[in-house]
Amino acid sequence: MTDHRRRPRRRGQGELEALVLSALREADGPATAGWVQERLGGGLAYTTVITILTRLLAKGAVTRERGGRSFVWLPASDEAGLAAHRMRRVLDAERDREAVLASFVTGLGPADERLLRELLGQPRDEDEDEDEDEDEEAEAEADPTADATAKTPAETDTGEG
Repeated sequence: MTDHRRRPRRRGQGELEALVLSALREADGPATAGWVQERLGGGLAYTTVITILTRLLAKGAVTRERGGRSFVWLPASDEAGLAAHRMRRVLDAERDREAVLASFVTGLGPADERLLRELLGQPRDEDEDEDEDEDEEAEAEADPTADATAKTPAETDTGEG
């Protein structure tokens, strides 16, 4: 005999994560997993909510802090920030960053390409400049063919060299 009961529809990849993040953004402050569970309704088990929050924590999408005997949760950034984080993770996993970025840019539509060029033309934040300096220093240390006559930051600060 066949079982003709209908199974609940399977959610798309990331759908529950998006719902949990949306609920956290609607909260007036840090929220418990129980609050998120109530907010979402739909019969989600508490353990499922905890699992999703833990996965989001591992991805850097949420933060948590102690709130009594349990944790309270906060979104780490907005949807655009999370999408950008996912894009950086994909890029970081590839060996040829230049080829990936070139392929990405050539695949953009004219409006998106124009927007990207405008954004790249804007001055960078100080934090971004520091990150870029650290990246350049790491690349120089890893590249034995780098210009040996370039002054180090210490030499520049003291006037030696």
